Amino acid sequence: MVTKASTAVSEQRRKKIVTFVLLVILLISVSLFLGGPKESELIIVEFPNGKTMETEVASTPEKLLFGLAFREGLPADTGMLYIFESTGLHRVQTRQFRFPVDMMWIDESHHIVHILEQVLPCTQDPCPLYGPPPEPVRYLIEAEAGYARREGITVGMELKFTLRM
Repeated sequence: MVTKASTAVSEQRRKKIVTFVLLVILLISVSLFLGGPKESELIIVEFPNGKTMETEVASTPEKLLFGLAFREGLPADTGMLYIFESTGLHRVQTRQFRFPVDMMWIDESHHIVHILEQVLPCTQDPCPLYGPPPEPVRYLIEAEAGYARREGITVGMELKFTLRM
């Protein structure tokens, strides 16, 4: 025989379980929402000579503004890939950079249109601007100084971009 007391206890237990399950679902949903995309995406850039470079993507206003500033250097075969909001004659500077870089401007069809080698960190105010390239670009890769020459990177090369997840 089931009493009212045991029914009430059973009902309370069910309510606690349902509340617990709903709380777990809520916490998982919030963590997925707040976690959002990764802090930085990586794109593997492949050059026609078979050489690859792992690039950190700068596509947010903050990353486009600061880029490689305040960093001590880059690991070998890595760089920063700037993805500009629109194709244009973009100019950049090396404010707060701590090491020299090579710059490769790339058009919408992934062809290198301009290369600057051994660009030094800015030591004056105002900082000099580099660019614009000779034709509109959508991307810029900054790599360790000497990379372009060492790897035989030249204007006109078509690059392949692969997103690494």
